[in-house]
Formats: sequence, C-alpha cells, structure tokens
Amino acid sequence: MSNFTDLDGYLFGQGTHYDIYKKLGAHKGKKGKDNGFYFDVWAPHASKVAVIGEFNNWDETRNFMQRVEPESQGVFEAFVPEAKEGQLYKYLIYTEDGEKLYKADPYATYAELRPGTASIIYDNTKFKWTDSSWMKQRKSGNFWEKPLAIYEVHPGSWKRHPREENDGFYSYKEFAHSLTEYVLDMGYTHVELMGISEYPFDGSWGYQVTGYYAPTSRYGTPDDFMYLINYLHKNGIGVILDWVPAHFPKDAHGLADFDGRPLYEYADPKKGEHPDWGTKIFNYGKSEVKNFLIGSALQWVEHYHIDGLRVDAVASMLYLDYGKKPGQWIPNEHGGNENLEAIEFFKHINTLIRGRNPGVVMIAEESTAWPKITGDVEDGGLNFSYKWNMGWMHDFIDYMKLDPYFRKDNHNKMTFAMSYNEAERYILVLSHDEVVHLKGSMLAKMPGLEVDKYKNLMAGYAFMMGHPGKKLLFMGQDFAQGTEWSEARELDWYVLDNPNHRHVSRMFKKLLHIYREYPAMYEQDVSWAGFEWINANDGYRSIFSFVRKSKSGKNDLLFVINMTPMNYDDYRVGVPTNRKLKLILDSENKEYGGNGEKIPEVIIPRKEECDGREYSAAFPLAPYQIAIFTY
Repeated sequence: MSNFTDLDGYLFGQGTHYDIYKKLGAHKGKKGKDNGFYFDVWAPHASKVAVIGEFNNWDETRNFMQRVEPESQGVFEAFVPEAKEGQLYKYLIYTEDGEKLYKADPYATYAELRPGTASIIYDNTKFKWTDSSWMKQRKSGNFWEKPLAIYEVHPGSWKRHPREENDGFYSYKEFAHSLTEYVLDMGYTHVELMGISEYPFDGSWGYQVTGYYAPTSRYGTPDDFMYLINYLHKNGIGVILDWVPAHFPKDAHGLADFDGRPLYEYADPKKGEHPDWGTKIFNYGKSEVKNFLIGSALQWVEHYHIDGLRVDAVASMLYLDYGKKPGQWIPNEHGGNENLEAIEFFKHINTLIRGRNPGVVMIAEESTAWPKITGDVEDGGLNFSYKWNMGWMHDFIDYMKLDPYFRKDNHNKMTFAMSYNEAERYILVLSHDEVVHLKGSMLAKMPGLEVDKYKNLMAGYAFMMGHPGKKLLFMGQDFAQGTEWSEARELDWYVLDNPNHRHVSRMFKKLLHIYREYPAMYEQDVSWAGFEWINANDGYRSIFSFVRKSKSGKNDLLFVINMTPMNYDDYRVGVPTNRKLKLILDSENKEYGGNGEKIPEVIIPRKEECDGREYSAAFPLAPYQIAIFTY
C-alpha cells in the first residue's frame, strides 16, 4: 500500500491538500512487518528517481522510487526500512535527457548545515507543547484592537558567543532565554524572526530560501526551534516569521529546474525570473506549486504554532513588470501588468489561514499603492491582516534626516500619512532594510552634533509610537546603535555603557510601556475616532501636537513634540477638554538625558483659545522635548 493515496493525489492536483507536508517528504512508517521511512517527491518530468543517503552509503542503484498512481500526477515513492532518523539524504533525479540531478527534498523538515546541501531525516512530531494558554487566548477578541509592538530580530546576529564553533551562534534554546528576558523588559508584544526557513547563503539574511518546511539548522534542530516558540508563548510573547513566497534561488540542490524542467517556476523567463535578483519566480497558476506554498505557510502556523507570517516582496508578486524593463515581461490576458494568478493565490491563502486559525495575522510587505491589500475578498481585497506602511517610513526618514532649519518646509511629510490612514490596516515600520547597504543606522541618519542626534532620534520615536498604526522596530535601533547592521556580527551591545545610548533605550522602553498600558494608543488605529490633530500646521516652529483617544474616552493622551533646537519658555497648546492634564513622559527628565527642568506634573487647562480650542495649557518646551499627558 502506498503512503501517497489516490485522495492525496486528487487534493494535491487541486491545490487543496492542506496537510501535504504530512505526505510528501520523509515520514516514519511501516510496510508489512518492516519499520522505516517513506520518501515521496513530486517530479513529473523525471524519467526515474532514486533516493540516496547514509542509509545506503549513497548507492545510486539501491533505492529507486516508483511512480505513484495515477502516474500523471508525477509523485515518486520509496519505502526504506534501513533509513534512520538523523541520516542525510537526497533525491537523484534522472531527467528526460538522461542528466543526473542531485536535489534536496523540497518538503524536508530538517537540513544539513551549510555549506552542506543534503536533507536530514527528522521526525518533528515528538515535541510536547505547553503553550495551550497562549494558543487559547490568541483566538479571543479582535486583534486589531490589541497592542502590536514588534521587535524584528535576526537570530544569528542578535548576540554571539566569542567562540568560533558554529560561528558563535546562540542555539534556539539559548536565544529563547536571552531574547525573552530582553523583550519582556523592554515591553514589546511580539518578535518577528528573520531567516528561519532554511537557506544556503548567510548574506541573503534568509530571503533566498531552499527549505520552505525546515527551520534553519544554524541554531539547532526543529525540536529546538519549537522550544523557542513554546518558551516565548509561555512568557506572553507572540512570534511572527518572515515568509518568502515571491522567489527562490537557482542553487543546484534547490527548486530551480527541479526535475530537469521548470517545475516550481514559470517556464518562460520573462515571467519566471527576476533579472535584478537572479532568482526564480513561483508559478502561481500551477495547483501543485500553490499547494507547496500553502502547505509551508500552514505548517509554520499549525505545526510550529507561529502567530503570523510577514509575507516578503508582495509587490514583486502582484506586478508582472516588477523590476523589469520593456520587453522583459509578458502582459496578462487583459494586456495589463497585474499577475492575476498571484492575486488569486493571495486571496486563497489569506482567507484559508485566517479562517482556520483565528488570531493569526498575515502581514504584507507591499511597497506600492495597490488598493485594498487588507480589504475583504468580497470587496476585491487581498484579505491581509496588515500592510507595512512603506510610504510613512520613507516620509518619516526623509524628514528626520533634515537639518531642523529645513523641517519647516517639509512639515507635510509627517502629517501626510493620516490623509490615507483609513485606506488600510497599517504597521509603521523601521525595519532591517533601513539600516543596511550604506544607509546607516537610525542614529547615523539624525542631523546635528552628538547630543542632538540622540534627542532627534528620541523625538522621532515618540512621534512614531504616538501615530496611529501598529509598530515594528529592528533590533539595535532601540538603543541607538551607531553602526549599520551586518549579519556577520552581533549587535553593538557595548554601547549601552555610554549614557547617550542608555537614554534612548530608556526612552523607547517607556514609550513601549505607555503604548501597552493605554488603550488609546492602539484600540482605534484605523479610524479617525482614535486620533485628532491639535495642530497639524505648526510647520514654522516644527512642533507636532495631537491626541490619541480610547473607545471609553478614559485616559486619552496628548502628545507635544518639538522637532527643533528652539526653546519656548511658555509654549501654549490647545486641549480638547478642561480636565486636568497629568504628565506621564517628559524627555527633559534626567533619566532620558534631559536637563532636569521638568514640566509641572499636573496642569489645569485655562479657558483661553488656542489652536481653535476653547481651552489650552501652557508650559515650558525645551529643544527636541517630548511631552505626553493623559487626561
């Protein structure tokens, strides 16, 4: 009896075999009285296939695989009683032209550490989860009305051991404890992990994947990875993974021309290759390919308990001409540049994953103005939970890099995002992409002399945290690392010995705790009901004032942020109410590197018109000062 049944073949051919990862690949089984492993691989264009590995001393003649009925499906299977967990293996594929290809298993759950390219037999069903409380509460409530403050982290360069062994990487278990301690102290709600799906080249940061079902072996086994997720969950921390269905590399052991012909990719290079990236584009019109990707996403969410997937390079999937010049791409059937098959793929996968897993989020890294990324499918949308707000990010960085003298002429860069805030459900992001490739760290982008750089950065972070939208910050930027990020070394933790860096770290920690403590900061992110400008037009002084509102109307917040080195002895701001204002953050506190000249902790507004308001409040406002009040 075959491991891969007629029903499996039918569902796979329809693109709806949502547990396909339990069938294709290497799986423990029994045939007759023999225990061993079944190997199943999809290679429809192959003339024959053998599985080779440590169990047969890599003998290419010992374990030929048989085509499973119906043969047209192109699945090959072998049962190997000698196979044992932990052994290396590959598929030897004979092409129609008689060429021999040595391929890693596309559905492998574990892989050999680079530079090795073999797959590893591994039973990833033994781990005992103890995160039931987290998994239960994940399903409850409306996640759009919950806080979401994401710490984006690359495990291999967060911290490293000084030893050379295994590049000094922290194991998944070591990383679990060290990361959790830091995240709990700072106040983030989630971590987003880069570079988890197996990949061959460190310099790709995990964005050129060869193992869509395998946690990278750089940091340990799949069970070790599950320990990491379980530990984070038990400490109340959500986990988001970067996931890359847009393209894959041409490495010989990978998916490219898998059975001697284009299989996972579009056959025509004008549709199947990214000229700039040197990678292949998945064929979103082929049922089995869609099933491969959907199965990968479902495995991360359902088997590994991942709370969300951040989908990389969505724009490159939606546009047939993305990164291509005239003559390098093929229009769709209507003559347009939209990839209709990718659009349907997104509608399918987002609806499926969110429907089967309430509380799980699908996040689009989409850099254009494509409409309704987070809209409902019934309304023509793609049904993502959130979209990275790349427009806000570019405007924010452009503004913050300016000498304060020129900010008055660019005030709209900081206010423009509110004009389209209701178009999508956004995450405000300052990600790894903004601190690499000679772009400099966030601190390095700031103008002014040394102390001014830190004050500028704190003011920028306060604006980001107060602005509607969920939040994401890349590691190292919360303590103002001076050098730009490299995957080849750990973060510059030593700079925390410098008081300027400690001040930024304390400030961002305080902002995170305010964000989580006050529902006004997150409950109504998508609606004008949760935000109101006090003065959006004070460009001459480059001061921003606005309020964040909760559903209940209790503990609403007033933000005042000075973006210049100008000092105001008696700055007056309009307020929405005559209720007393209670100061909850003052950047002039010495804890944040201020001069200690504090704003009064309680201010009673007076009936004096300002900013079009009946009531107003006055207080001293120092250069680059941040003041946050609750009322």
